[in-house]
Amino acid sequence: MSYKSVLVNIDIDGPVIPIVTVAIDIARSHDARLIGLCGADAPLPMAGVMTAEAWQQMRDNIEKRFTKVRAEFERLTTGSVRTEWRQSLTNPTHAVVQAAQSADLIVMAASEGAATGDSYKHASPASVVLRAGRPVLVVRDKVEQFGAERIVVAWKDTREARRAVADALPLLVAAKEVTVVTVTAEADQVIRDGLNNVVAFLAEHGIKATPRLIESPDEYLMLFNFIDRSGADLVVSGAYGHSRLREWAFGGVTRALLDEARLNRFLSS
Repeated sequence: MSYKSVLVNIDIDGPVIPIVTVAIDIARSHDARLIGLCGADAPLPMAGVMTAEAWQQMRDNIEKRFTKVRAEFERLTTGSVRTEWRQSLTNPTHAVVQAAQSADLIVMAASEGAATGDSYKHASPASVVLRAGRPVLVVRDKVEQFGAERIVVAWKDTREARRAVADALPLLVAAKEVTVVTVTAEADQVIRDGLNNVVAFLAEHGIKATPRLIESPDEYLMLFNFIDRSGADLVVSGAYGHSRLREWAFGGVTRALLDEARLNRFLSS
């Protein structure tokens, strides 16, 4: 039970070392191939705003930056894991979604949280989660070493949450402490049974998990209070959203998780 191929997205103007170091840790622990990806593009020229020559110069500069990012990626990974390099002069979110065909797990940062930020330079974690068809590990800010010894599963009985638990099994198996928490305004027997069934499912995979049921009308507040008290290294959750025109609209908890830069977040849709 492991990931055999890990894709790490490197923002073209973001720090390379932290995100690649995390990806190396994960790839090494699962004996996985590590695919490094950097995607970026320049906005199309508009009359009176940018000339075609200036646009081409921006794209040439991106290509030069690709070379530097690749050199840093290869310097960090040499002798530690099997690697592959990919670069794409296109929308970075699209580049990650396309490359996800080759990966079991996507590792990326979220410098702008749930917001897209500069869509020409930064892949949107929100769009990647909903479009890639692969689990996404969104790494916390200022990370120096990846840890997942204490994992909290934010559980509600939905397709997305079931998918997240199944996708996270390789990490859950290696954790020292796993808690499955449900926050609900009113805990009926169906909710209690569902929580216990998830714990039993994990037990069948050799994972000893503790169930926690919290009754509160404020799902967001109580969930994050629990996560804070637990000292979790990683939060596993389904990602809930829908397409609205060409943007992704999220529910409150999913958006809040993406904005919670101090946490490692594992999301599936």
